[in-house]
Amino acid sequence: MARSELVEALRSRSIFSQKWVVCTAAFVLSVLTWLHPGGGLFSSAAYAFNNPELLPTEKTSVVDLARFLTPAQEATLAQELDAFEQETGWKLRVLTQFDRTPGTAVKDYWGLDDHSLLLVADPRGGNILNFSVGDDLYPLMPRVFWIELQTRYGNQFFVRENGEDQAIIGAVNSVKTCIVQGGCQVVPGLPQEQWILTLITSIVGGIVCGFAAHPRKPGQVFSWQWALIFSPLWGILFIAFGIGPVVTRTADWVPLVRNISGFLIGALVAFLSPAFNRSTPSET
Repeated sequence: MARSELVEALRSRSIFSQKWVVCTAAFVLSVLTWLHPGGGLFSSAAYAFNNPELLPTEKTSVVDLARFLTPAQEATLAQELDAFEQETGWKLRVLTQFDRTPGTAVKDYWGLDDHSLLLVADPRGGNILNFSVGDDLYPLMPRVFWIELQTRYGNQFFVRENGEDQAIIGAVNSVKTCIVQGGCQVVPGLPQEQWILTLITSIVGGIVCGFAAHPRKPGQVFSWQWALIFSPLWGILFIAFGIGPVVTRTADWVPLVRNISGFLIGALVAFLSPAFNRSTPSET
């Protein structure tokens, strides 16, 4: 009995040793794969995506490998970017790609630095626009600006309705406008769908304000106490979500007037609605 127990213990110890050796070897192999230039993170960044043969021999500010732009658009955009660099000193470059990418070769090709911006248009994803932003641009346009710029012009709905060329040109023009005026916190311009959203929030804010201000005591015309209590709610809906996005993105007064009118109409309807629902005594 003691002999069988000893054999079983030796067998268990041998199995444990084998598992330990296998786990140790796997760990060491994974570390070597990660650190070695032939695999892991560094291979994908520095070796796998570096195809300078895809770039043209002549220097140009626009490399349209995916053919998103017409020849006339490509030439015009390249001239505009060159002129903009001469006037302002900011280097803006555009790269479109599809199945193959020049990768890190564009850095040496264009001499990208902290004072430059690279726009990459690639349809292999939900959003076709990506930006490589130099550090000197962040004081002018924060990170939220680039996120909004990407979602506004690079989303599938905008590309489906306007095309990849307009997505690229619109994003470049927005960046140029913000650089010229000394920086932007938000992307200039107010798209129709965004304005509709601000109009809806303005109307909802007016409805909340109207219901809150309805008189609750006999002889009371306007319940300013309740309107003040609910002011954080309707104020956020109307001012923060209804007026703020409009005044920060456009100087046009038409959407501002429409949102204010929507707020007033919503407040008036909500304020008078209890009077409409009040039943009148029937004649006997």
